Parts: sequence; structure tokens; C-alpha cells
Amino acid sequence: MAWLDISTPIRDGMAVYPGDPPVVVTRALAMARGDMADVTALSMGAHVGTHVDAPAHALPGGPGVEAVPIDAMIGDAIVVDVPADAVVDAGLLRRAALAPHCRRVLLRTGASGGDPASEGAPLSIDGARYLLQRGIVLVGTDTMSVAPADDPMPVHRLLLGAGVVIVEGLRLAAARSGPCRLICLPLLVAGADGAPARAVIEQADPPV
Repeated sequence: MAWLDISTPIRDGMAVYPGDPPVVVTRALAMARGDMADVTALSMGAHVGTHVDAPAHALPGGPGVEAVPIDAMIGDAIVVDVPADAVVDAGLLRRAALAPHCRRVLLRTGASGGDPASEGAPLSIDGARYLLQRGIVLVGTDTMSVAPADDPMPVHRLLLGAGVVIVEGLRLAAARSGPCRLICLPLLVAGADGAPARAVIEQADPPV
């Protein structure tokens, strides 16, 4: 068994969702300039790189990231491969044959080999309803947004309103399809509508 980091590194000038604040990473203090220590300064939005959406992101008056249940973000999951140019609808998810105990789904759309700056297969509204019927508590994706770009909020409202955790911007290119164990914890930014997260999965070694 080995742990695989599936987080997108935060870098100066990295791609962000259209309209979001840019990412600026600077050295505020530097030993090379005579300061006592190196200190990095970060300026960015809450939904950069690998991040967790809180209910406040899409629901007026919804709780912030501190209310996202930790137990939903740690536990057994499954990596589901999504065919190119597909839509993640109920039919696709049925064909994925999710195990009855599966409560966390990670969608690998192949967005430029795991680069969330590119487009990928969105989750449709009926796909979201199907996941709710299955009792899913977390949905992750390797794209910048789990929802269709032309109308993203219905899917967000449906999932977040039902208490489902949304994780976006994962790097799943090196992951294998099938079961895994997930740990994904966002920064505890009180009242924020989301926060960057570090996400890792553990998968059984492939058969020799």
C-alpha cells in the first residue's frame, strides 16, 4: 500500500477559475535580504487548486468551511474513470457499478492528464441526484468545477444543500481506477465559502 498525493500545487500565477482572484506568491521576508527567516506571503481566492466547497459557496446564509464534516473527507472512496467528452450522468454512474458501501466518489475525467486548468466532463443534475440516492457524502473531480460551465450553480446547490462535500481541482492522472482510501482536509478558514486542501489516497499495490 502506498499513499499518493492528488493535490494540485499552489504556484504563483497558476490558472484559476474565470473571474476568481489571481494567485500571487511572494517572499515577504528573506534571509538572503538579511531577514531572520524566510516568510512567504500568499494572495489568492479560496477556490484555488485542490479545494473544498463549503455550503456558503452556493447557499445564501450557508455555513462556512468549518462546518464541513471531517468524517466525510476521510474514508473509503472509489476512483471512477470518465470517458472523453462524456457527461457524468446517472447512466454513466450506474455503469460504474459503485459498491453498496461506497460513499465517496472521485471522478477522473482526464482533464489534460489531471490539470484542473483544462475542461473536463461535468456532473449533470441527474447524475448529482443519483449520487444523493446512493448516499454519497463526497464528490471529487480533477476539473476546476464539478458542474457544467454554462450553468454551474444548480449542481452545486443540490449537492451542498444535501450536505455533500465537493472537492475540485484534484490530480488523478497517476491514480488507478477502483477503490482507495481518501484523506482530504481543507484549511480551517473560519466563515470561508471554501478552502484549499491537501488530498491523498492510498491504493492497494497492483498485482504482479
